[in-house]
Amino acid sequence: MQSLEFYIFLIKKVANRHFKLRNIKKYVTFAVGMENRAKTLGKVFLSLIFGGVILYWMYRDFDFNQMGDFMLHDMDWTWMLLSFPFGILAQTFRAWRWRQTLAPIGEHSRSSVRIDSIFLSYAVSLFIPRIGEFARCGVLTRYDRVSFAKAIGTVVTERIIDSVIVLFITASTLLLQVKVFAHFFDETGTSISGIFHRFTTTGWIVTAFCALAAVGLVVFIIKKMTLHSKMKEALQSMAEGITSLKKVRNLPLFIVFSLAIWVSYFLHYYLTFFCFDFTAHLGILCALVTFVVGSIAVIVPTPNGAGPWHFAVKTMLVLYGVADVDALYFVLIVHSVQTLLVLLLGIYSLISLSLTKRLSAPQTPE
Repeated sequence: MQSLEFYIFLIKKVANRHFKLRNIKKYVTFAVGMENRAKTLGKVFLSLIFGGVILYWMYRDFDFNQMGDFMLHDMDWTWMLLSFPFGILAQTFRAWRWRQTLAPIGEHSRSSVRIDSIFLSYAVSLFIPRIGEFARCGVLTRYDRVSFAKAIGTVVTERIIDSVIVLFITASTLLLQVKVFAHFFDETGTSISGIFHRFTTTGWIVTAFCALAAVGLVVFIIKKMTLHSKMKEALQSMAEGITSLKKVRNLPLFIVFSLAIWVSYFLHYYLTFFCFDFTAHLGILCALVTFVVGSIAVIVPTPNGAGPWHFAVKTMLVLYGVADVDALYFVLIVHSVQTLLVLLLGIYSLISLSLTKRLSAPQTPE
């Protein structure tokens, strides 16, 4: 009888200990989750502060009371509206191109779901920078049963291709603009040192911060890749996605889509030049230069490049002879309107996805 009581006592002890261990595990999991959320919120908060500080510095003496009158009477909204289809096309081409890298690795999704995922990815990145790439892969996983790891791998491939295209555009633009810059200096009597002298101390500080933030982003990505190196299965899937370019069945079509994406992005931006009298005459090469500089500036992780994009594009417009105030009007209006378009497309995608049936099995080829 005593031995029976002893065993019951021992079982209770073990049960209590097991219960406590389970509770401890829950608490640890909860604490880790809270820590990750805190880090994410901290990064979002810092990016908002960074972008906000740049915008405050740029617009600290700006007269916002004149903004409404300027937008109503000094702008040609026809060109702004004509630019919208190219903004939509750029994202649509990206969705069509995605199919080319998913198919070779045995992953298939509906065209409508891919387009909605791209729309949504850009919209959510307005709130949490860089989260959009994961969001669009998550949409395909949720609705079309696409492997998340493989999808991420194809996104990495896309980013490499996009980076090569941007580098090519940048190099070409610099070569094309050598004579233009020389002519500009001859006509205005401006020298390179004179341009640098126009930078205030604050301007140099902002430029340095943008450069440091870009370097920090690269270091962060490298560290993340190292930390996840233990996830062998996930990395193998990602590697398969990354190498999917080798198996693309229609490489010419992939190249056409890739070029179409960036042509659409450029036209979406370039047409806005004709909205304003002070930029309408600057020409396509000026638009190309400011487009390239703006594309590089958005590497800095702020919502839709807010702050760094404004600073970079405004600086280049001033170099081309646009008055400071006019350049401030341009970057504020163009960035705000195009951001609103991204947000509206994100809202559309949420509505569209809510009406889309989730597949119970992986999608077959279209």
